[in-house]
Amino acid sequence: MTDATPAPDPRGTVVLLLASSTGGVGQHVRSVARGLVEAGQPVLVCGPAATDEQFDFAGTGARFTPVEISANPTPADARAVTALRRALAGTNARVVHAHGLRAGLVAALARPTAPLVVTWHNAVLARGLRGRLSRLAERVVARSARVALGASADLVDRAAALGAADARLAPVAAPALPAPRRRRAAVRAEFGVAADQPLVLSVGRLHPQKRYDVLVDAAARWRTRRPPPVVVVAGSGPAYLSLAARISAARAPVTLLGHRTDVADLLAGADLAVVTSDWEARQLFAQEALRAGVPLVATAVGGLPELVGDGALLVPPGDVDAVDTAVRSLLDDPGLRADLARRGVARAAGWPTEADTVATLRALYTELDTDPAGVPGHRDAAGRTGPAASGTDGPSTGRS
Repeated sequence: MTDATPAPDPRGTVVLLLASSTGGVGQHVRSVARGLVEAGQPVLVCGPAATDEQFDFAGTGARFTPVEISANPTPADARAVTALRRALAGTNARVVHAHGLRAGLVAALARPTAPLVVTWHNAVLARGLRGRLSRLAERVVARSARVALGASADLVDRAAALGAADARLAPVAAPALPAPRRRRAAVRAEFGVAADQPLVLSVGRLHPQKRYDVLVDAAARWRTRRPPPVVVVAGSGPAYLSLAARISAARAPVTLLGHRTDVADLLAGADLAVVTSDWEARQLFAQEALRAGVPLVATAVGGLPELVGDGALLVPPGDVDAVDTAVRSLLDDPGLRADLARRGVARAAGWPTEADTVATLRALYTELDTDPAGVPGHRDAAGRTGPAASGTDGPSTGRS
C-alpha cells in the first residue's frame, strides 16, 4: 500500500445492487463504485453477469458477485433474493445501496440487517397489469428503505407520497466523457454529411419511453429542407425493429447506429442534440450534450427542466409539431444555436460532479453509521421525518 492509497474503511463493505442495465444506471453504479474504492471504501457490486460484462465493475477495484435481476419481474426473482442473501451472509455489509425499483424490491425482500438505501432512477410509466405490479413494488420499496434517494425532484415526491421514512434529492452526475478521438470532419464523413449539412444526434436506449417515433416523424418533414439534415440515433433496445419500419415507411432521414462507445466523437460532429422522451430524471445524454456545447432540444418532463434550465429549448412530450418547430428554429439561426450552446455550457458548469456525488453518498453512509436502525416512519414532535427526527446532524442530500 502506498502513502497515496487510503486504508480500507473498517466500518464494513458498501454493497451496490442493480438490475439488468445497458445504460445510465450501470454507468452510475460503476462511477460510484470507482469513487468509493478510491476513497478506501470496500465495495461489493451485485447484479447480472451480463451487466458486469458491459461495465466491468471489478475494474474499479470492487468485488463482483452475480445476482440475476432482470429488467422485468419474473419467477426467477425468488432466486435473486436467495442469491443476494447468500452474498450478504458472507459480507460485513455497512450499507446495502440498491439502484432502481427492481433492485430495490429484491433488496427489500432479502431483508438485509444493514441499512437499506434505494436510489429511484426512473418513474413507472407502464400501464395494465405490469403497471399495477410496478406501483405495488414502489410502495414496498419506499416503505422498506431506510433512505430513498430520488434522481429528480418528482421521484423524491413520489417516494415520500408512498410512505418513505426519509426521501431526499440526490442528483446523478453523468460520468465525464473522454476527449474525442476523431476530428469533426472525420465523424461527419462516416455518415456522408456534407460540409453544409446539419447533423442531428440523439443517444439512448431504443425503448418506447424515449419516444423516438416522435423524432422520426419530425425528421420525415425535414427531407424537403435544403440541405436536408442527417439524423443519427445511437443506442440499442427492444424498439429497434418497430423504429426501423417506421423510418422506412416515412422515408425519414434517420439512421439507427446501434450501440456506440464513441459518444464524445458523435457530439464533436453534431450540430444539434435532441431528446424526445416521455420522462427522464437527469438523462446522461442531455448532460453530455450541454457539457460538449451542443445545442439541445429536449422534452419538458421529469427532471429535465430543473437539469437544463435555460440551457436548452424545451418542448412538450409527444408533440411532433413542437419538435419540428424547435429544430427548424435552431437550424435556421446560427446565432441562436451559438447562444444556446453558451448557455448550456454555463448551466453544466454548475452541476454536481462525479466526485460530488460520491462525497454525498459517503456522508450519507456515515450518517447511517450513527443511526443504523432509523425507525421507518418515525416522526418527532414537529412531525419531521429522517435525520432531524432521529436527532442526528448528518448532512442532507436534498429535500426530505
